[in-house]
Amino acid sequence: MLSTAITLAAETSEHGEPAIHPYWIGVIALGLLLVVLAAVVSFGGGREHS
Repeated sequence: MLSTAITLAAETSEHGEPAIHPYWIGVIALGLLLVVLAAVVSFGGGREHS
């Protein structure tokens, strides 16, 4: 895992362009957070407050 990150970093420094566009990282992070939010809301949807 670490060697893959080092390899990608080395390739990025040679070409000057990021291996993964920063917007895609943001889209993936936002998608994961929305999925977690939906899971939390659906899990606690029918429960009363204690």
